[in-house]
Amino acid sequence: MRESEKVEFKRELNDAFEKTAVGFLNHPHGGLLYIGIDDKSTKPIGLNNIDSLQLQIINKLKNNISPSCLGLFEVVLEEIDNQEVIKIIFASGTEKPYYISSKGMSSKGCFLRVGASTNPMTTLQIEQLFAKRVRNSLAKINSPKQDLSFAQLKIYYESIGIDLNKQFAKTLELLNEEQKYNYVAYLLSDENNISIKVAKYSGEDRTDLIESNEYGYCSLIKATKQVLDKLEIENTNQTKITSSQRKEQFLWQSIAVREAVINAIVHNDYSNEASPKFEIFSNRIEISSAGGLLPHISEDEFFSGFSIPRNKEIIRIFKDLKFVEQLGSGL
Repeated sequence: MRESEKVEFKRELNDAFEKTAVGFLNHPHGGLLYIGIDDKSTKPIGLNNIDSLQLQIINKLKNNISPSCLGLFEVVLEEIDNQEVIKIIFASGTEKPYYISSKGMSSKGCFLRVGASTNPMTTLQIEQLFAKRVRNSLAKINSPKQDLSFAQLKIYYESIGIDLNKQFAKTLELLNEEQKYNYVAYLLSDENNISIKVAKYSGEDRTDLIESNEYGYCSLIKATKQVLDKLEIENTNQTKITSSQRKEQFLWQSIAVREAVINAIVHNDYSNEASPKFEIFSNRIEISSAGGLLPHISEDEFFSGFSIPRNKEIIRIFKDLKFVEQLGSGL
């Protein structure tokens, strides 16, 4: 493994950390930063006080980079040649350009990964990225209601041993710049107007609808669990007996469908109150998630596997609650 456009090594956590992080956040494909690997010999040298280092890394990313990159990184431990190193996975952000807060949105604060190095961005590059920024992110849209309650969300966090304190709305980015509840808060509140449909047909088309269920008008977390539970019930075990053996097989692989369901929900474009839809036919499942390509991704990039999260605030919460094990990829 060598340093490249998507991989960087550092012996230790140093003052250049934020620069490298910004470079990956501004890159179209994100990247990987390893701490505890010598950048010259590319050999792992290991780290001391790993727990403290992980906390420092998270604090630097939370406090020293603008706009917020919460939901766009994951800090994990990895063992290489019997040495423990820290790997930070960066996704490409939707609110480019990202910059070091103390330096501002300038060539001193904005960086971009080019080859195996991280270079300052030109004024023109900064202006072009800023013009493409997704301005209508859910975090910036006001909730249609401001008298929101979050009993369901708190129960889910309590189930993993986390008590949400009075500052939870700010911590989970449920407030906009005016300190009002945003649309993410609306989606995660106990009551909203978002409904997720699960339909079942008797054949291979939509001619004969035999069952229609709506899950929603509640926290998006609860609605997601209801959809997953319903699909698990529908995933019946089919038995075929032949002259030589008895074959048993479920209709679909639960893990694959679970991932597809969660991707459809966390990457859905809710800005027009559209919601995902799940349809069960006699020979397939169809999953529909609203929203086209984001403004700064081309069709070619999409089909080549280019990944960028639409709703990083939602992904962050789903990751907290173990619905998403790793930093998700997709649209």
